[in-house]
Amino acid sequence: MSHIFPRAPRSLPPTAVRGEGVYIYDSTGKAYLDGSGGAAVSCLGPGDRDVAEAIRRPSETLAFAHTGFFTSEPAEALADRLAAHAPPGLDRVYLVSGGSEAVEAALKLARQYFLEIGQPERHRVIARRQSYHGNTLGALATGGNAWRRAPFAPMLVETSHIAPCYAYRDRRDDESLQAYGLRVADELEAEILRLGPETVAAFVAEPVVGATAGAVPPVPGYFARIREICDRHGVLLLLDEVMCGMGRTGSLFACAQEGIAPDIVTIAKGLGAGYQPIGAALCTGASYDAIVAGSGFFQHGHTYNGHPTACAAADVVVTKLTEGGLAERAGTMGGRLRDALEAAFGQHPNVGDIRGRGLFLGMEFVRDRETKEPFDPDFGLHRKLKAAAFDAGLICYPMGGTIDGRRGDHVLLAPPFIIEDDHVGEIVKKLGRALDTVL
Repeated sequence: MSHIFPRAPRSLPPTAVRGEGVYIYDSTGKAYLDGSGGAAVSCLGPGDRDVAEAIRRPSETLAFAHTGFFTSEPAEALADRLAAHAPPGLDRVYLVSGGSEAVEAALKLARQYFLEIGQPERHRVIARRQSYHGNTLGALATGGNAWRRAPFAPMLVETSHIAPCYAYRDRRDDESLQAYGLRVADELEAEILRLGPETVAAFVAEPVVGATAGAVPPVPGYFARIREICDRHGVLLLLDEVMCGMGRTGSLFACAQEGIAPDIVTIAKGLGAGYQPIGAALCTGASYDAIVAGSGFFQHGHTYNGHPTACAAADVVVTKLTEGGLAERAGTMGGRLRDALEAAFGQHPNVGDIRGRGLFLGMEFVRDRETKEPFDPDFGLHRKLKAAAFDAGLICYPMGGTIDGRRGDHVLLAPPFIIEDDHVGEIVKKLGRALDTVL
């Protein structure tokens, strides 16, 4: 009998014993192509020898040094590398152990920044419906994932949520993509004015929406308008790139493709590539300097901040993503995977939309392509698809509630950046087999 408390106690998973290339093998020897990188984590695939060696070295010389007393060479090296490749102005790196921690740190930093500059009334946060920013209570409150929020709603701080940028569902027939983007972006200004600009601290968004809505990219001009609105009202722009960042969309930071820079950006998942738990919040010098000139102390922290072993692993990962060209490769291979998905499923009667950027792609399923009517939630298409794909030897990331937290089904694909053309074909073939089984 296992003493593990699994995520889904009624369905015990197989035991993973090794990884090689883009495959994970269980204890029976069955191979699974990791078509979702776990949860968009495994950008290098399992078994990278360079990262393993990077983990070994500090574990033998400096297993742990609490950041309340020390910095470390691996942490300094990683921060330097991230700052060198970050969007303009982001030159301070706060290291944590994962995505939810990064978002919590970013939210607290935004609040403390306004305390330090003498605007203590700024405490409100605005985010978007059908977003996800983490599972700790502050991050969960900020996110707009209705299904995840519901059980804990009485414990969550109040957050305003505006419309997502979700052109497939929400653009009117008489609107251009740009006109639609400006319309939904302007909801931010309306909400700021409703709340009172002097009370709003931050707007939080994923540049490309992740698991909650299935790799939904913004339309042209959307984030440029968002940046203008935040600047006009003195609101910090906090971009959550925990899932879509670190090369996943074809550039190290996803927001680079929007031509904007946030005030704070959060990263994790691909930062450690699955080899060590690590995340970070990057901020501008202005945010950092306000604390230095004020209280001199960021009132936040975790025991494992800036862990030397995790930082050493992440430094090698980021080097491979940048100097090694893997972020760029994600863009190239993502184009090939998308072309293959379009060819196989573009006219499928139950595939309404194929979308995303780089190796961060989603397919939304519908009962009727013409009306975009979703399947009955009680049918549980996403759950059945996940099981059928897994049985076929494909790990993918289906999810329900795509439209409003209850209706809608999609699948997210986010394979390692090292996939080859043969793997693209295998993903499409096995996903097609799973769809045939379910539908």
